[in-house]
Formats: sequence, structure tokens, C-alpha cells
Amino acid sequence: MTAALKLDGLKKDFGKTSVIMGVDLEIGKGERHAIIGPNGAGKSTLFNLITGRFSQSAGHVYLHGKDLNGLAPYQINRMGLSRSFQITNIFSRMTVFENVRCSLLWSMGYKYSFWHMVARSRALNETAEEILEEINLQKRRDTPAGLLSYAEQRALEIGITIAGGADVIMLDEPTAGMSHSETDYIVGLIRKVTENKTLVMVEHDMGVVFGLADQISVLVYGEIIATGAPEEVRANPKVQEAYLGAALEAEH
Repeated sequence: MTAALKLDGLKKDFGKTSVIMGVDLEIGKGERHAIIGPNGAGKSTLFNLITGRFSQSAGHVYLHGKDLNGLAPYQINRMGLSRSFQITNIFSRMTVFENVRCSLLWSMGYKYSFWHMVARSRALNETAEEILEEINLQKRRDTPAGLLSYAEQRALEIGITIAGGADVIMLDEPTAGMSHSETDYIVGLIRKVTENKTLVMVEHDMGVVFGLADQISVLVYGEIIATGAPEEVRANPKVQEAYLGAALEAEH
């Protein structure tokens, strides 16, 4: 079966500095895959390579068997891959409902059709309402997005990420900076909205990682040193030495 996402010899150099050094990885359809590692390991750079924000120095990225090399981020998104960012990326002056509706326009056929009155589109507005219900923000639909709590803004960004119908969802530190209760809320939301989709996430909270992921890859200094099921990775001596022991201690 063709992998949902495949990285083949992926490399990225910034001048003379190598940040990603020959990463090979296959992520199956419907898998929830976490990428973990110490600060500076190259996790966000890897995300940016996959999603087209950075061009690779060598290697290939494949989405459902199709080579993404040379494609712009918007082209990759339209092929079925969507992502969130470490820093919340929403339209703060637009309402929650308008943020979600805006993210639906291309996938629902509006594209560059500026003459359409989106407020009159029943299908578009009903779909936006359904997404608000799914991300538990229906009661906040008319609130300017900039006035939401931090956790609600992250939930809205997840809603924007899934709105276009992508089947591969990439989340960059979705619970960073959250309290335990906020983290529980977002984890439950992620579990719900990524059902039957492929999830790839970068995350530092080991409770979130081991609670959500089917498979985990450990990235250290631009190289993947281990990939496997959570308990397999937890027991790996190389992982414990390079990262996991210190990360687990930090959780307690």
C-alpha cells in the first residue's frame, strides 16, 4: 500500500550548516505519527520541507505517491496536506465563523470568483457551522478570533487546518504553552477531528505523544535515530540516552 507520506533521503543545508541529514520515513494512511526530539533537532525545519515552505537540498517528499518537489505550499495544500504552526495563525479581527468560512472557499469551488456573495451560500455556511460544532466553538461563532482564549485560538486553527478536506494533517506543537486542562481539551479535539485521517505532529509533551501517537520517530541533530510504536521507542536505549530520559523527567 502506498504510504500517505514518504520522505526519501531528505536533506536541508543552510549555507555550510546541515540541519536535516538524509531523513527516510514512511507514514501509513490513517496513522497518527509523532516526531519528537530535543530543541534544535530540526523538527520544524522538517515540517517546512514537507509542506513546501523550504526547498530541500536533496531528496524527495511524496504525498500518496506523488512527488512534491518544487511545489508551492498552496499547491501541496490543494493535494490534500494541511498544517498548523507553532505560533497561532488566524485572522484576529474576523469572527470565528468568518475564519472557518474563509478556509473553506477554495475547496468548495469559489477559488478566484470574487463576484459570489458568500453570505448567501447555504452550502458554504452550513459546512462552516458543522466545523464550528466539531471544534466546540459554536457558542463563540460571532466573537472576533483575537478575543478567544489561547486554547480556543488553537482549536480554531485546527478547525481551519481541517476545513479544506485534507486527509494528511500536520500539527506543529499543538499543545505548547497550555495548562493541563487546556491540553486535555485540545488532545480530545485532535483525536476527534483526525479520525480516519493521517496525523503527523511535532510535540514536546510526552503525555500527549504517548497518548495520541501510533508511531513515534525521534529526530536528533537532523537524523532519525529510531521509529516505532510508543513502548518500543520508550524502551530504546539510544532514545533514552539522546532525549527521552531527560524529557520524561521534565514531565514530573
